[in-house]
Amino acid sequence: MKRLIQRTQVIAVALVFAACDTSGSAFTPPTTLSADRATTLATHPVQVTGGGTTTFGADLDGDGDVDGSHFGFSAVIASDGSAQGHFTCLMAGNADFLGLHVMAVQGPVTNGALDGHSFSGTATVKVLNAFGPGVESIFRDIPFVVTVTPGGPGVATLQLTVLGVFDGVPGDVATGNGNYDLARETLTTGQIAIQ
Repeated sequence: MKRLIQRTQVIAVALVFAACDTSGSAFTPPTTLSADRATTLATHPVQVTGGGTTTFGADLDGDGDVDGSHFGFSAVIASDGSAQGHFTCLMAGNADFLGLHVMAVQGPVTNGALDGHSFSGTATVKVLNAFGPGVESIFRDIPFVVTVTPGGPGVATLQLTVLGVFDGVPGDVATGNGNYDLARETLTTGQIAIQ
């Protein structure tokens, strides 16, 4: 288990430094953009990257600890809203989150907002102990949406929503909509950048 946690953390950090290849792509900017901005987007798609640790600023599971996570992502968003990249959010080992010692949401980024403040894709969700001590559960092809604000510790934020599952479980801040809406997280270490 320790080796899995270390490997996942290395992968998350590596994702921050990964560059997405957009060579040979031809992007047509939307007509609602200014001519100068359209030219910039046509030659320079929006890149959003980030990595570090976060805090929810609250005890979401009532165990007396303020919860947080580790994350890493890199995505290039084209002017048609399509994207290439990868996202990882991990609660592991040093952070007890919702009674789970391991929870990971990982998957490709396939769409994004033109301003880079949100992106989405389909993830594999892994949890340990959710359905009994020592029980590992894996859920595949789960849609997710991430909303971010750029900056460093204390400024940048990240909010993850997992669509169509886990509605109403501890940590869900918008119950009844069929989704698992985590609270907005604030960076404690690392950086989020939109270029």
